[in-house]
Amino acid sequence: MARPVVAVVGRPNVGKSTLFNRVAGKRISIVEDEPGVTRDRIYTEVEWLSHKFTLIDTGGIEPESQELIPAQMRRQAELAVETADVIIFMVDGRAGLTSSDREVASMLRKSHKPIILALNKVDTAGHSENYYDFFELALGEPVEISSALALGIGDLLDEVVAHFPERNENEEDDTTIKVAIIGKPNVGKSSIVNRILGENRVIVSEIAGTTRDAIDTPFTHGEDEYVLIDTAGIRRRSRITETIEKYSVIRSFTAVERADVCLLVIDAVEGVTEQDKKIAGYSHENGKGMIIVVNKWDLIEKDNHTMNQFIKNIRDELGYLEYAPIMFISALTGQRMNTVLDKVKYVANQNAMRIPTGSLNEVIGEATLLNQPPSDKGKRLKIFYATQAAVKPPTFILFINDKELMHFSYQRYIENRIRENYGFEGTPIRFMLREKSKGDQ
Repeated sequence: MARPVVAVVGRPNVGKSTLFNRVAGKRISIVEDEPGVTRDRIYTEVEWLSHKFTLIDTGGIEPESQELIPAQMRRQAELAVETADVIIFMVDGRAGLTSSDREVASMLRKSHKPIILALNKVDTAGHSENYYDFFELALGEPVEISSALALGIGDLLDEVVAHFPERNENEEDDTTIKVAIIGKPNVGKSSIVNRILGENRVIVSEIAGTTRDAIDTPFTHGEDEYVLIDTAGIRRRSRITETIEKYSVIRSFTAVERADVCLLVIDAVEGVTEQDKKIAGYSHENGKGMIIVVNKWDLIEKDNHTMNQFIKNIRDELGYLEYAPIMFISALTGQRMNTVLDKVKYVANQNAMRIPTGSLNEVIGEATLLNQPPSDKGKRLKIFYATQAAVKPPTFILFINDKELMHFSYQRYIENRIRENYGFEGTPIRFMLREKSKGDQ
């Protein structure tokens, strides 16, 4: 399930950025005692009581102002509200209810989203003198907090996570293969979707960034059910000029989280860019199956070495994605498009594969015999036992005598031996190290 999105909104200078930094655990937003400092929304991944969510900080809303910057800030906040699953509406509990608060509340109620009213700057025991005034907003019982002093933050977050959808315990049994088409703008993602579906369901344009939202399209291929998630193109932060595209970044990352397999689309003419690396890294860190799709291959002049050289360049630039298969296609001409879904299904199965414990320990035992584990100051690494703990991505627990002795190069060696025996093509592999003395065996 994708992480819920929580937006912090309110008029200027009520303490939104201070709350954001407090919850995020680090100073991300600029905090100044001056209205209008946060002109851009900023977002971060946070966790509360095992609930992970994306928190968005927004510029202050000034409902009646027609000045350019306040108007842009208002639009930013409106977009954050559209993107969010839960809204924290922050007001200044010390200053009391204002006409601007009433205007913002009216706007928020129209969203029909869960809204939590947070009275900030309250550092007194019992309710503040303005507490009951805020019931006029008809947004339920206010939560009194002090962002600066970290008072009441836990109660506020308890309210936030209470509005998250319940986790579906049967989600693992869902056999639908969810595929996210990811990549920077104008590499042909929408054209690939249309080729796969065989019909034009997504607007295709020469203008970079046409696809603003993640569009889910369910379909059936043979006996298998799929959902294609066509994401908005992800741009370098310095290149994002339109406010709306900044929220598309969040939606694109959310699409990656929901996917089983990501198709990373690279422009054959441009090759691997810095942004491709960042997008690929996000998918890798989230443990998703990955296929690298080189589109517009029809535009490349080729000889006998062209494809091999391109593969080498990709492996050099995306070294941590050695496991990801590479496909060369043309969405325009349809070249090799008929093989994409077969590869997607294969990688999805690899990402969800389980290995019998006995067989796994035989492979690791043989690997340690062929290449002795490292040692330090006379003490040698021992791998007592291994078991698979999870799938999507495949995750293995190694019970060892000392974590300090497990050098990353030897862990990579173990991973390579596992891949040689079981495949796991297209999926990252995770390891968890558990120390266990020999007497505990």
